[in-house]
Amino acid sequence: MGVLVRSGRAWLCSAARGVFPCLWRGNYFGTGNERAEKNPATPMLRHLVYKIKSTGPITVAEYMKEVLTNPAKGYYVYRDMLGEKGDFITSPEISQIFGELLGIWFISEWMATGKSAAFQLVELGPGRGTLAGDILRVFSQLGSVLKNCDISIHLVEVSQKLSEIQAVTLTEEKVPLERNADSPVYMKGVSKTGIPVCWYRNLQDVPKGYSFYLAHEFFDVLPVHKFQKTPQGWREVLIDIDPQVSDKLRFVLAPCATPAEAFIHHDEKRDHVEVCPDAGVVIQELSQRIALTGGAALIADYGHDGTKTDTFRGFCGHKLHDVLIAPGMADLTADVDFSYLRRMAQGQVASLGPITQQTFLKNMGIDVRLKILADKSHEPSVRQQLLQGYDMLMNPKKMGERFHFFALLPHQRLCGGSHQTEARLSRPSVAPVAGFADLAWR
Repeated sequence: MGVLVRSGRAWLCSAARGVFPCLWRGNYFGTGNERAEKNPATPMLRHLVYKIKSTGPITVAEYMKEVLTNPAKGYYVYRDMLGEKGDFITSPEISQIFGELLGIWFISEWMATGKSAAFQLVELGPGRGTLAGDILRVFSQLGSVLKNCDISIHLVEVSQKLSEIQAVTLTEEKVPLERNADSPVYMKGVSKTGIPVCWYRNLQDVPKGYSFYLAHEFFDVLPVHKFQKTPQGWREVLIDIDPQVSDKLRFVLAPCATPAEAFIHHDEKRDHVEVCPDAGVVIQELSQRIALTGGAALIADYGHDGTKTDTFRGFCGHKLHDVLIAPGMADLTADVDFSYLRRMAQGQVASLGPITQQTFLKNMGIDVRLKILADKSHEPSVRQQLLQGYDMLMNPKKMGERFHFFALLPHQRLCGGSHQTEARLSRPSVAPVAGFADLAWR
């Protein structure tokens, strides 16, 4: 079974974030086993071998869940995997403009839906807090617009290491953090501009209310089940111990149908599919909340609209990495199937997209923002960094067409209050949704 690349990495930079060689999740092949091969028999590998010997082959979804979020040995739980010393980098780490435009998007939607007296900004998987920090800066700069609005920040984060980094990035150091490991709200703080910030391990624990939800490169790391079409029907791809090498893993096919087959669409035409039940659960929770209390969800990730097949892959040290070697030492990911997300909304809300990152950012006015920052800069090196960051975000061969934006909104937000689950860009909107059409408010 082939392992596909998550993304290519190149020289990335921004005015405030420096330049360093790194890998983003794009489209260049590489070998990534250098760091992992130094410790091939990882604690996670020993744990998985014992588990498989005890209970039999495991699903790819169970493998991903163990490798990434196991409380004792999980890749995401105790390490900072972002940046030059990590395994990949994300758009907010490339350029401040990315986060600023997303901040504008939330304000635009808040204004278009009546300027409520309060809203929650809820981010799923906030990374190092860079994106939330850029958004908060926009909120502060547009304080005159938001002056009568009560805003709070809610971060859903399972990683102890990353939550600490987020707190350093976002909160006022003079105000001590409140910590309670046994509470659904395991940490509380105050941002540098006085906005409350709370941390949760589960979306279900976030208070319900008028909210804007943000998921940037969140869905791609949720566990997927993989299936192969055979003459006998769909068979799930499992992970077993190689009978020739006791500490090596291999892919096998299940001998008969498995329960997760129920998630495959009845008219599926592909011969290999990846389905993510956990993504469906999150989308249903978001849809229920938005339908009940209003707001919107903005999802940005690399993925497809139900066309790709085998996208499961790993990254280690900014290079492509075999997903079955040295588990726990590398990031694991699979492309997001936006057609599945749309289907899982089950008509409770309307959806827009997916559209390419290039289109979304251009509609949000990235060219105007770039010109403003470039004109303000008197340092040639800073101007060059801005242009390089812009190129990485917008170039179709880099992130521009690899990443996509997708939104969930109340039906009444779109024209006529239609309960169509697939709102198309060609349909006129009472108030155009920024990013998916030209930004009307700048």
